[in-house]
Amino acid sequence: MRVAVLGGGRSAEHEVSLVSAASVRDGLAAAGHAIVAIEITRDGRWFSDGGELALTPGSGLLDCDVVFPALHGPYGEDGTVQGLLECLDVPYVGSGVAASALCMDKVRFKGLMDAAGVPQVDSRSLTRRELEAGGAAAAIELVAPLHRPLFVKPARMGSSVGISKVEESGLELHHAIEAALAHDELAIIEAGAPGIEVECSVFAGPDGARASQPGEIVIEADFYDYEAKYEPGGMTLRLPPRISPSAAATVQRLALSAFELCGCADLARVDFFVDGETVLVNELNTMPGFTPTSVYARLWEADGIPYPALVDRLCRAALARFERAGAARAHG
Repeated sequence: MRVAVLGGGRSAEHEVSLVSAASVRDGLAAAGHAIVAIEITRDGRWFSDGGELALTPGSGLLDCDVVFPALHGPYGEDGTVQGLLECLDVPYVGSGVAASALCMDKVRFKGLMDAAGVPQVDSRSLTRRELEAGGAAAAIELVAPLHRPLFVKPARMGSSVGISKVEESGLELHHAIEAALAHDELAIIEAGAPGIEVECSVFAGPDGARASQPGEIVIEADFYDYEAKYEPGGMTLRLPPRISPSAAATVQRLALSAFELCGCADLARVDFFVDGETVLVNELNTMPGFTPTSVYARLWEADGIPYPALVDRLCRAALARFERAGAARAHG
């Protein structure tokens, strides 16, 4: 199989994406695939083998059988690149336009989970316009019911970019919201959740979706920020996690529920807080990191699926899904 691997992109996670893409290329090469490396620059241009690409709708991408978009954050994981790949008429790994856009937007994701009765971390949202109209007093009133500490984030970023931990309302809260709004016009303020942070990987192939065993995130930092995720030694993945078998089963069930509710495809990593038997969904990542320290692949490796086999399965799942969709259109 000839696979195009996309890396880089226009988001703040450009460098992390390059590392993910390099790991994916190595894994696919080890699985016996021919690899085409494509780097997307910070200003959105596509390059391969030293030359800039001209993309033509309906013409595929460099005669590749499937595309693995190892892209994170806006302009990569939010449905924009997925829409472009749809226009090129090429199979690609991961969720489609709607699911990608939905899951990138933490506020809308939480709205869907709430409507479906999925237990989750309590939160509030605030736009820049609302902050300017109401000021700090309105922000303080908005978050008054939330359990401290608070975590203030841009609503449509990934990998903990622009996140702040806030112990007290007031000037500290206002600065944290301003920091989040520097990355996005919409901020989300989440309540501190008791318990431990647990993550679960989902893979969906032609035979349906399955969830990995959960893993516990153990960090030395004050909270799971960007450095803890990607710096060597910043995070330890504990297997098995310090949760009960029944809580682990609930994590897996809710991971699959969130995946299906959002209409995701191929893969996702779902993040939780677990306190005894209480399990709360935090967020869902449609294209989790694939760096050497990233959790998604490590959880599957613990379940007996090595990295090369995993990325091979993801590409084959994407190709099969594309072929099923083509057959459906032909009979429509």
